[in-house]
Amino acid sequence: MNIHVLGFFTPWIIYALITLLHYYLPGRWITGYVTHSETGELLKYRLNGRLVLFVTVLIWFLLGYGNIVPLDWLYEIKWSSLAGAFVFGLVFSMWIVLPYPSTGKSFLADLFLGRLENPQFKEGRIDAKMWLYLIGAVMLELHVLSFLSHHYCQFGSISPGLILCTSMLSYFVLDYLSFEKVHLYTYDFFAECVGIKLGWGCLAFYPYFYLIAIWATVNLPNPNTPTWLLICYGILFLLGWSLARGANMQKYFFKTQPNKSFLGIQPETISDTYKTLLVNGFWGLSRHINYLGEIVMATAIALSVGYPEVLWVWLYPLYYVALLLPRQIDDDKRCALKYGDLWQEYVKKVKYRIIPYLY
Repeated sequence: MNIHVLGFFTPWIIYALITLLHYYLPGRWITGYVTHSETGELLKYRLNGRLVLFVTVLIWFLLGYGNIVPLDWLYEIKWSSLAGAFVFGLVFSMWIVLPYPSTGKSFLADLFLGRLENPQFKEGRIDAKMWLYLIGAVMLELHVLSFLSHHYCQFGSISPGLILCTSMLSYFVLDYLSFEKVHLYTYDFFAECVGIKLGWGCLAFYPYFYLIAIWATVNLPNPNTPTWLLICYGILFLLGWSLARGANMQKYFFKTQPNKSFLGIQPETISDTYKTLLVNGFWGLSRHINYLGEIVMATAIALSVGYPEVLWVWLYPLYYVALLLPRQIDDDKRCALKYGDLWQEYVKKVKYRIIPYLY
């Protein structure tokens, strides 16, 4: 078979494998935060992302060391693979949008943003949003490992900066799949539908674009970045992770166990007759401190490869800025409608939107 044809269908095959593993491997049923649109009951999710990640990576290495599939295969067919994922993402998005009634928005808006809020299949064993994030995360990890293998094959060693970048991205994936239940309480699940933005975004954009720093520098030699500077980049990444993970975990504990302290922080709230808002800890620093954490992590990843003069590496943190600033504005509007006067009181207490003392 032509290598380009095989490359085109490689993501289709990998996505099918991940889906089968997700469906058949053991998982935990977790009650989420979102309610069913018809019954009003809280949706349940079957989660096993970390196990799926481990098994998929194990299969990938066995295929590589068995000389069945080269370990750098995803690098070798990167462009045809991207084309295959692009088409797969569009086909999925059409399939999940077109058969369902309009939301009242324009056709293009429905196609991009979606019509179904929380689609689940196979008696709830597969939730569309969790499946999409699982596909994107696992495929991203396979790309990272494959590109790293290519760099080693080309130079006979791996630069410390590339090792650091790989470690950061791998930790990013592992962390997300280890705390799947926490993300059931994030903006995506209660405020977004499934269309091209989430569907194509997770199937084609997420697993290919997030490694842009590695993609742009994988064929460049070791930049000899000083060790102390690499340590600084690692600390910067951990700072961003602490803000993002800490904020999400504090929110999770507050939603599930309102009176429980988190990292020694006893919840401080404001409330009216029906609603309560958290106003201290991470959520006292800014109204979207987790967004700042995501941007800081992305910046550390861009810096770690040691080629700040390569403009492509900066697309990753710039993407987060472009994604999260409009999301913050939209989320503030949604909260203002939902919480009314309580939100105005909250804004007075927590003045900053994302960056404490600046914005």
